[in-house]
Amino acid sequence: MIFIDPHVHMISRTTDDYKAMFNAGVVAVIEPAFWIGQPRTNAGAMQDYFSMIVGWERFRASQFGVQHYCTIGLNSKEANNEELAEKTMDLLPRYASKEGVVAIGEIGFDDMTDLEEKYFNLQIDLAKKLDMLVLVHTPHRNKKEGTLKSMDICEEHGLDPSKVVIDHNNEETVKEVLDRGYWTAFTIYPGTKMGNERMVDIVKEYGTKRIFIDSAADWGHSDPLGVPKTAKLMLQRGISEEDVKKVCYQNALDAYKQSGQIREKDWFNRPKIDQRETFSGNTVLRGGHKPFVEDNELIDDDIIIE
Repeated sequence: MIFIDPHVHMISRTTDDYKAMFNAGVVAVIEPAFWIGQPRTNAGAMQDYFSMIVGWERFRASQFGVQHYCTIGLNSKEANNEELAEKTMDLLPRYASKEGVVAIGEIGFDDMTDLEEKYFNLQIDLAKKLDMLVLVHTPHRNKKEGTLKSMDICEEHGLDPSKVVIDHNNEETVKEVLDRGYWTAFTIYPGTKMGNERMVDIVKEYGTKRIFIDSAADWGHSDPLGVPKTAKLMLQRGISEEDVKKVCYQNALDAYKQSGQIREKDWFNRPKIDQRETFSGNTVLRGGHKPFVEDNELIDDDIIIE
């Protein structure tokens, strides 16, 4: 089987993670713009970050056989710094139009503040102006309240639910999000969002329509193999291969291909890996590492997904 991880912060991960994902069948990733773990203090930091996820990170992924896409947005946590937020809003149109950008996101709520709501609204307006998809981050606290309010705001703007992904769902939000017609994403992030055993139960109860999973792997305790590991568990628990494909590949593709930026041919017809290539003069190699030039072998030994 092949997989898409439609929400993973690869800027925080190592090249070993890319190799492991490639060998586990992950053909494509989507990297949402997000909070990096400490506050950014000026718009120049945001500009450099956006440039990195549309540039170097896209190249770095390709050097390990993985197709990289991203979303561009002001995250909810940093929306509370109004000076930073205002200047970041000026940057967004420039980066939202770059190659490989599939949505405005991740946007939404963190602490449910007035400023978070202000910039959520402004970024939805931008998405409408640019005719782009929207990726919504639902809060870790007040999950249900934040999710319902996020959908209410989307509907006040007249967004088509089929062009909105509501992420980080759980058992208390799934029914309402599905009933209101949104793409319903679940993050397999141990301990804080959704475990893969719980995800199996959700698929058994709600089916596969408009449901997909991601890892949201970042600088915290997380697992970039969350999607293939959950797929394996689903198969072991009696979910059909067809349904596993929908949840771990097809539904994410169907949601994000509406952007016109992501297509199956991107990975089925991708260029061969050639680690002799450079990006702005830089390479993924260090020291005396021998460049990998792809033939018919995997980048590394096959891994066993436990």
